[in-house]
Amino acid sequence: MENLSDTYLQPDQNKDSLLKPKVYFSGGVVPLQLPNVESSSISRKFYRCNNTSNSYGHSNNCILYVSSDSSAICPSCQNYMSRELNFVDLPSSINPGSSSEGGYVKGVVKYMVMDNLVVNPMSTISGITLLNNFDVKEVGNLGEKVVDLGMDEGVKLLKASLLSNSVLTDIFLPDLSMK
Repeated sequence: MENLSDTYLQPDQNKDSLLKPKVYFSGGVVPLQLPNVESSSISRKFYRCNNTSNSYGHSNNCILYVSSDSSAICPSCQNYMSRELNFVDLPSSINPGSSSEGGYVKGVVKYMVMDNLVVNPMSTISGITLLNNFDVKEVGNLGEKVVDLGMDEGVKLLKASLLSNSVLTDIFLPDLSMK
């Protein structure tokens, strides 16, 4: 990802979020865990103050506050902020920062992930260059392997990436990695 051009990234994504993630310190008490990142497919809920009174024709300052926690206390009247609001987002065609594709890279381009987890955009030229770099003489000897990538495989990939430069071979073709 480090050498991948920004032109291949979604408009609202930044390589630094992958290459320089926020570090969480455990303080030695709690084991380190991955940060809890909410999925964008989960609906967002917001709450406002439950107080709807408008005494003596004066505006109610309670409407100025919003919270993502229904147990929050309104700073204006000290009531719970438990009245749920409806979140309305711009359609992706209007909002340039959003994409229905999701992820970090643009889906129009195909990508090649090398055994050492280097990511490159795939093209005919890059495929031919790769064959030349590995000195492949007989294309018929090449094979294709489709893999399922679930949580278990993700954890195995993470562990292997810390120990090896042939991560994909080690996880998905273990018989070859022993040779």
